[in-house]
Amino acid sequence: MKDLYRIIAAFLLVVLVPSVNAEIFNGGPGLTHTKAAWAQKKGYLTVFPNTRFWGKVTETPATETTEKRAYTVWDVQGLVSVNYGINEHFGFYMLPIMYQDLNQGDKDEIFWDTFIGIKAGSYKFADSPFQFGVELAMRFPTGSKHNVIYEDYTAGTVEWGFNGLVSWAKDKSYPDEDLNAHFNFGYWNHNDVGETLVPDSLLVGSYANLKPYANVLDPSQELRYALGLEYPTANFNYGLEIYGNGWLQKPPVTAASHEYYSYMNLSITYKPNKWFNFVVSGDIRISPDEEETIGPRMTRPDLPNYSSWKINVGGRFVILPTSVYKVKERDILMKKAESRREVFEQIIKEKKETESAEQELQRIKDEREKAEKELERLKRILEGKEEVVPTNPDEPKP
Repeated sequence: MKDLYRIIAAFLLVVLVPSVNAEIFNGGPGLTHTKAAWAQKKGYLTVFPNTRFWGKVTETPATETTEKRAYTVWDVQGLVSVNYGINEHFGFYMLPIMYQDLNQGDKDEIFWDTFIGIKAGSYKFADSPFQFGVELAMRFPTGSKHNVIYEDYTAGTVEWGFNGLVSWAKDKSYPDEDLNAHFNFGYWNHNDVGETLVPDSLLVGSYANLKPYANVLDPSQELRYALGLEYPTANFNYGLEIYGNGWLQKPPVTAASHEYYSYMNLSITYKPNKWFNFVVSGDIRISPDEEETIGPRMTRPDLPNYSSWKINVGGRFVILPTSVYKVKERDILMKKAESRREVFEQIIKEKKETESAEQELQRIKDEREKAEKELERLKRILEGKEEVVPTNPDEPKP
């Protein structure tokens, strides 16, 4: 029961704090780990508190003076992702890790490291279903302890990296309202040359010969990837992802996270209204469990080097604009209908410059069909024949 209280406390901590990533967590547009290439809507401020946990029962062996004892090893992390849409193409995010289990015999960290990043996205060719973006991010060592078991490798330095983003959407006008897919591929530099991963006080006895491997001589570098597919419905979104890393330059063997990892994630998002989404997802490790760490940071033989599974629980809140709390579905549809008129005008304007009149005619027909569907739906809502459906707060600007 005490362990359960720890998990609940970590979750409440991040929920009550108003405020690229810990194992690739995403709090902006997209899925749990895979980021969408479209930017967050201009002027929208969202807060996404999330708690992730894993646990496993293990035993301490019996000795001449003590009996065998069972206990649970936990890895609990609580964080808050804050995202803001600067304009049509640019966004900013900050992700402080508010709680982290260390599993080093020390008390756990309240307020660990912090990620800060900027994203440029929503770039696309005229009628393409694909959108493109790029993200630059840094990790700041605001926590006091690093080289932590079960977590991404970090040596306690200012780290940096970048991420390329590609998204495909079945509905080109409203991409997050129909089937969509995303691919992220990035580079991360740990900037850790000269850092000491394990203090000399722990390199005694059988570990004494590891002192030459406790210091970082070459900068640790890795590639990170994420691939996601999302199927939205009126009240729920269903997601499937695969994400992981691959080393270009591994850290020394005394690093707790010396190995690579790959995970599959399944997620469900509940959308009760326009300003709040509740997200639950589960990660399952699909990479082999091969312990390559040597020394004090290696795990016990009956424990994995990375968590074999993880549960993520969180929610996305729209803080700004405050008008989102008052806007009705019929107003949203009217605004979309108005945007359709602008599309028609743009098509007519560009028609004179287009070589193929047949292609332009098809574009006009497609837009006309979409506009007719929305006008028919708006008519049913005004007549009270259709239930109002919530809209995703992260919907990109048409």
